[in-house]
Amino acid sequence: MQLFKQNDKKIELVKENPFRLEKEMQELVQGNMATLFNLQFVRSEFQLNGLRIDSLAFDKDSSSFVIIEYKKDRNFSVIDQGMSYLSLMLNNKAEFILEYNEKCKMSLKRDDIDWSQSRVMFVSTSFTQYQIEAINFKDLPIELWEIHRYSNNTVLFDQHIPSSTQASIKSVSKKNENVDVISKEVKTYSEQEHLSIATAEVSELYERFKNLVLSISPEIKVKAKKYYIAFQIKSNITDVCIQKKSIKVFINLEKGKLDDPKKLTRDISKIGHWGNGDYELQISSDDDLEYVISLVRQSYKLNR
Repeated sequence: MQLFKQNDKKIELVKENPFRLEKEMQELVQGNMATLFNLQFVRSEFQLNGLRIDSLAFDKDSSSFVIIEYKKDRNFSVIDQGMSYLSLMLNNKAEFILEYNEKCKMSLKRDDIDWSQSRVMFVSTSFTQYQIEAINFKDLPIELWEIHRYSNNTVLFDQHIPSSTQASIKSVSKKNENVDVISKEVKTYSEQEHLSIATAEVSELYERFKNLVLSISPEIKVKAKKYYIAFQIKSNITDVCIQKKSIKVFINLEKGKLDDPKKLTRDISKIGHWGNGDYELQISSDDDLEYVISLVRQSYKLNR
């Protein structure tokens, strides 16, 4: 992708300022992890059992660990390496928790971690078509992020989204001895799984809600989590819990920051709940859908 700078009616090509070393990418990501991915940085160069993890991070939203690896050399298998790192984590849970507690001054216990949402992120200046195709499984907890740096101090991060597929990573389990073990404990989630309990009317309502939210901005991405479906940029702006006869919508704003003249939301700031934010509402028809989207738009403006 070419990047241009506009000067009056003229445009000028902005040249890429390539990374010379993996360390440059690593330092950039580690110094801006919360801004880029809404993750908490734990430590760099975590070595265990002969393997070295470039960056260890923690996702507070899902209470899970995230392993980040940086690559300039494109000749590597994302599945083999990704599964090796996940296997290392699941076989050494105590060491990961200890590292987090020591580095972040916390006191998490084993049961505080949702190991099923563990994942690996590869960050590189480019990926081969083979690597991109390799993540096209419905249940593979591996993400590919492409990074480019430009001469005008602009940095571009872009995630390769797997194509829609029903294929399971278990189909290659004979090629990777870690796959079966990891597949039993680590799980990726889909919108279809959440919608499986809903009536046809609720599924249609969710699709209308989804399309309206995505129309707010091309920045917004949909990510199915364990207990809800998240609509996020760097952080979640709204979350949806699918129910049989309705959808429950969470607006990710703190109490007192939402303008809701119709009073459709309720304050859940002191109530335990799955989604993010202090506001919740339930909808079973599209009567107030446009109004609900106006509430989501407020969250988008404050969370972008």
